[in-house]
Amino acid sequence: MTATVAAAVAAGLGGCSSDGDGGPKNGPKNGASPTPGASGASPSAPVTGTPAPGQSETPSPGTGGTGPAPSTSASAPAPSPSPPASEVTLVAVTRSGGFAGKNSTLIIKSDGSFLRLDTKAAVIDTDKLSADALAKLRTALQEADFAHLPRISRSDQPVADGFTYAFRHGGYEVAADQSKLPKPLEKVLSALPPFSPN
Repeated sequence: MTATVAAAVAAGLGGCSSDGDGGPKNGPKNGASPTPGASGASPSAPVTGTPAPGQSETPSPGTGGTGPAPSTSASAPAPSPSPPASEVTLVAVTRSGGFAGKNSTLIIKSDGSFLRLDTKAAVIDTDKLSADALAKLRTALQEADFAHLPRISRSDQPVADGFTYAFRHGGYEVAADQSKLPKPLEKVLSALPPFSPN
């Protein structure tokens, strides 16, 4: 009888743990692979690096994305080089009327070189002012103060065969009949080379 009771006790203890916690062992036996979910992780947890449904794969700015952050500052354009003095117009004066009723134009460049143009704006000839003549012209233009000259100075009674002059200087345009020419513009005219070649 004692042997029968011992066998029954042994059979009842066969599935119990021997580590003293009195509960069944939870680990796999004989090296068997654990069953899904046995480690306590949720079977539906997303794999690391894969976005959950409804999330974008593109990282938000400033959250550690691998690409460089886009630059928000636009680079300033390089300043344009200044044109040479031989290409910058200092003053242009057109004379019209007179006995022949033709137009003549002088275009003086910043370096003193100048062009004479005919009625059709074709170049008649080219030349260059001396350093003293160029300095005199610059002084006359500065003293004329084009910004404060009247835009048009017209005579009430036009003079027969008289000239009309149109000046362009420093972004300003002024015109005047010969008989109504402001004094500052008279000085500019006297500093110009002749409208016709010698």
